[in-house]
Amino acid sequence: MTADSWSTHGLDLGPDTVIKTFRPGHHEQSEREWRALTLLGAHAPGLAPAPRRADLTSDEPTVAMSRLPGLPLRGQRIDGPRLDALVSAVTEVHDCVPAHLLDEVPVRPGHRQYLARRIEAWAPRTRPRVGPGVGGAMDRGLEWLAGADPWHAGDRPGIRPVFGPGDGNLANYLWDGSRVRIVDFEESGRSDRPLELAEITEHVSAWVGEPLDAEEFIGRFELDAAERALLLDTRRLVALVWLFLLSFDDPEHPRNPPGTAERQAVRLSRLLD
Repeated sequence: MTADSWSTHGLDLGPDTVIKTFRPGHHEQSEREWRALTLLGAHAPGLAPAPRRADLTSDEPTVAMSRLPGLPLRGQRIDGPRLDALVSAVTEVHDCVPAHLLDEVPVRPGHRQYLARRIEAWAPRTRPRVGPGVGGAMDRGLEWLAGADPWHAGDRPGIRPVFGPGDGNLANYLWDGSRVRIVDFEESGRSDRPLELAEITEHVSAWVGEPLDAEEFIGRFELDAAERALLLDTRRLVALVWLFLLSFDDPEHPRNPPGTAERQAVRLSRLLD
């Protein structure tokens, strides 16, 4: 989650192929997408679309890939086989890239330092215009952020790198009745499990509509003490980002149901307790 743009590309859906056309100025996204597809095609075949071809240098870069079966998990009840398959897919994408290759993958965008800086930039212009419920949660979040130091995760023992898709939207996880596959890698890169798990559990898609049981989902992963501590801080950070993003919703053309920002304020407050 880079928190900068809601739409970077268009899709041309064929019977067997998807062509993703990126808007001008989004070459880095196309490069990350192609890098991810080629890595996953080599080390986790079937988990993601197979790479077909790419033009990464034109004004509007394109990436062509195979079309996967399945329906987005967003809006579906995620328990039983669906939850098992989601955990399996997330585990596989994290672990599939060999360490010597992962070392060469750039750090994903939307890292913790970036998100913290975005919040600090948003706060002065956003805080005065929101209601008391949202504003109170923002104040608590900003107070926590001022005293938190989860940003140097790479320096902490026990925080191992993983390959991360970088986007927790459950619409990017396709359920075909037996398996979950993953699409959309334009924010991907070298990451860590706490950040990637927080991206999923705190994404608005995980609780608007059919909710994902965050604690049950997280409980399926074998995290050590350092990862668990960092995960809580990262969930707080990502939840605070989402509170700001949801407060930007245009009431005349809302992206989410009325009251979503207020519900997010409650969610953030619970994480801060």
